[in-house]
Amino acid sequence: MTSVLIALAIIFTQLSLLAFGGGNTILPEMQRQVVDVHHWMTARDFTAMFALAQAAPGPNMMVVPLVGWHVAGWQGLLVTSVAKFGPSSVLTGIVMRLWQRFKDHPWRRIIQAALVPMTVGLVAASAMLIAEASDHEWILVAITAGCALATLTTRIHPLWLLAAGALIGWSGIGLP
Repeated sequence: MTSVLIALAIIFTQLSLLAFGGGNTILPEMQRQVVDVHHWMTARDFTAMFALAQAAPGPNMMVVPLVGWHVAGWQGLLVTSVAKFGPSSVLTGIVMRLWQRFKDHPWRRIIQAALVPMTVGLVAASAMLIAEASDHEWILVAITAGCALATLTTRIHPLWLLAAGALIGWSGIGLP
């Protein structure tokens, strides 16, 4: 059990420091580590945990403690939570102090502009990973595409899209 906790601590500390642009940017690497590298769960289990975490109130990275719980119970939950949220919080505090110190420098705007496409790409990669792992039926692909289109072209609240997807799933339309 100790080796699993150490592995969780190392993985989630690294992910903590890589979570640039938001927590969802690390989902592809998190999924690769827990599914492909360590085989602690299946891709479908990971996607289900992610969906559960997104539906729950609170931070959007609630999947981290769920993964820890699944792998190593309470100890895993604590290790993954501290490893994921601790280092990035400390680093953010340090960087924000420096960022404020250099607020009037012209290079700051250049850096901000350069970070936008990188962050968008990382979030898009996370969305693709979750879609690939969960869309195994034509109706699921249609729901994902419809929600993506609605999100990009309207101002509809995401909870309405979630409710519509749940109703389609509950009705059994298009599912074997």
